[in-house]
Amino acid sequence: MNDYLVFALFFTAIAVGWFLGRRSQGKATPARDLPGQYYKGLNYLLDGRPDGAVDAFINALEVNSETLETHIALGNLLRKRGEVDRAIRIHQNLLARPSLPRAQVHQAHLELARDYISAGLLDRAERLLLDLVAESPAQRRASRWHLMDIYQSEREWQQAIDIAAELLPRKSLLGGSTSDLTEDDGQAVQVVLAHYYCELADECHQGGDLTRARNLLLDALAQDKQCVRASIMLGQVEFDARRFKQAIKALRRVRQQDPLYISESVPTLRACYRELGDERGLRGYLRECLDSHPSPPLLLAAVEDIREAEGPQLAEQFLVEQLEKMPSLRGLEKLVSLQVDGNEVEPPENLGLVHRLVQRLIEERPSYRCNHCGFAGRHLHWFCPGCKYWGTVRPIRGTSVE
Repeated sequence: MNDYLVFALFFTAIAVGWFLGRRSQGKATPARDLPGQYYKGLNYLLDGRPDGAVDAFINALEVNSETLETHIALGNLLRKRGEVDRAIRIHQNLLARPSLPRAQVHQAHLELARDYISAGLLDRAERLLLDLVAESPAQRRASRWHLMDIYQSEREWQQAIDIAAELLPRKSLLGGSTSDLTEDDGQAVQVVLAHYYCELADECHQGGDLTRARNLLLDALAQDKQCVRASIMLGQVEFDARRFKQAIKALRRVRQQDPLYISESVPTLRACYRELGDERGLRGYLRECLDSHPSPPLLLAAVEDIREAEGPQLAEQFLVEQLEKMPSLRGLEKLVSLQVDGNEVEPPENLGLVHRLVQRLIEERPSYRCNHCGFAGRHLHWFCPGCKYWGTVRPIRGTSVE
């Protein structure tokens, strides 16, 4: 039923557009002069065949400056409905008319590029968008955003970086910027660019080029000082380069950037402090973080360090004290685990059952959630699979079910 309403609106718009086109030529437009395709489309619509109605209306409607928006709107509707082939045909039909002004030709090119992206024809879309960047100042910014999406999907990170850099706002002499930071109220260019640097750095890291990986991560932090991902990755790169003090400096920066991610930095931090023979330094840092930003993951990290340094009994005592202040399933699971491991004899069957049940409860709950679209999962994604935003998936904190 919704399709009928939508196409009825387009039917009306097409009739009006046809009327205006005829009137602009200085001719009268009595009802009997309406084209046959118009009545054919009306019959399709009344018979419940909106697809046939669309084709008939397209044939009835002239392509000119006054009807261009109607054609483009119809093509966009079809693309959103998943009928990409028909959307491509509509927009290609517009480009076949040499009488259209150049600005409107560029608009049709942009819509056709969007059709190609939806159809997965990325090479064709890329060629159109590169031409628009070169020839159309009005469509240049939107074209660059679409090029970023293409290079991102193809994991061509250097090309994505080059395009994103061209979208950065230029500073004016008065200290302001000459362009907006976002496209369609999306993410700031700097945030996206920082993650592109991180992606390229990850490839270099995996390939053993630690120097270039380090430089790329510093570039990421230069673009976005709050990029937690860059700090965590830089800590790992410095650790692999055996620059343990520099790694600790990078990882401790996470506390100022976003305390929710402190627990993500702990494994590499622990390895660095061990290499330096300074386990006490790590325990002190974790206690500071736990006091200022309490969370179950930080509590578990502190308990583990106490267990290794001072024994399971003191670790269990510390955990019990903290659980009274901050109850959590993860903390309860750790407490039961310490008690099971601490029993010199076979632990009671009920204790093992409780341990397994608590583990199942924890496994059924997500550990991370996107603060933009609400996507939730068990693993940290720097690129949200739901809303396609960068760096919005964060650890879930503040609930007793952690």
